[in-house]
Amino acid sequence: MENKFVKKIKITEQSQANQVFGEHNKNLIKISDLIPVSIQSRGNEVMIKGEPENVEFTSRVIKELCSVIKHGYPVFPRDVEYAVQILSKDDNVRLKDIFLDTVFISSKKSHLSPKNKSQKDYIDAMREKDIVFGVGPAGTGKTYLAMAMAVSFLQKKLVSRIILARPAVEAGEALGFLPGDLAEKVNPYLRPLYDALHDMLSFEKAQKFMAQGVIEVAPLAFMRGRTLNEAFIILDEAQNTTSEQMKMFLTRIGFGCHTVVTGDITQVDLPNSKKSGLIDALEILQDVDEMGFIFFTQNDVVRHPLVKKIIDAYEKREKLIAENKNEK
Repeated sequence: MENKFVKKIKITEQSQANQVFGEHNKNLIKISDLIPVSIQSRGNEVMIKGEPENVEFTSRVIKELCSVIKHGYPVFPRDVEYAVQILSKDDNVRLKDIFLDTVFISSKKSHLSPKNKSQKDYIDAMREKDIVFGVGPAGTGKTYLAMAMAVSFLQKKLVSRIILARPAVEAGEALGFLPGDLAEKVNPYLRPLYDALHDMLSFEKAQKFMAQGVIEVAPLAFMRGRTLNEAFIILDEAQNTTSEQMKMFLTRIGFGCHTVVTGDITQVDLPNSKKSGLIDALEILQDVDEMGFIFFTQNDVVRHPLVKKIIDAYEKREKLIAENKNEK
């Protein structure tokens, strides 16, 4: 590295430097794992060595992290990874515009904010559009952020209730063959929505809202024949709706409604003879300017780092299968 470009950055306040560097320099180590540079720190100064463009990019990452720390945002190694991903895709983006856009404070007193540009675009779309489609793989925050936005709208009295819906047919199972009454049959399909809801609100408050009808969690079939006003409606796992169900759902929307439709078009569990209502809606409605369409990719996954690797591995295998079929 002796002949490489060298740049020094001095951080004004030692407390900010400590947060940027991380405990035992964990944040700097994470940066050097992600960008091919050598980083050394001394006091409140950091020295970067490497190819000029990598050194300049590392300098930008560190300065951007300083900017969010100044505003009270705590930076951890996982945030560093998000920062590198975000900044590598757009020369004009600023971390503070993304990390500091707090959507909601959960029942666990933690701030919920976007972790990448796609999540920021998704949040902005939910604020600006009455109907938003969030499409992409698991772990991109489609349902979780929609739930956070719904609770935020409710607390700000922008809507009077929240309705969470899911199609109750997945993995080839038919409700009629499951044991128990209707509530017991549909409950397993709705469990992911309950889990997200209880992250936003205390269990007691969530139960109170559900008892009062302020929050309703129901299978999609329960939406038929209703007109919904002043509600924040989330249709989750929409790839498992039929075209008829999707049309029925979208035409239930009344005045003062905010609607979010989420799904992963690579995970359709419908019989082969049935076309996904989500895929159909994306084709039919793509030119309607009043609607928002946000498409996430595996690069937007914000779960455990292994989730992204798992998605990549499956996509690689599916691509090979498709290539082998074409050769035959």
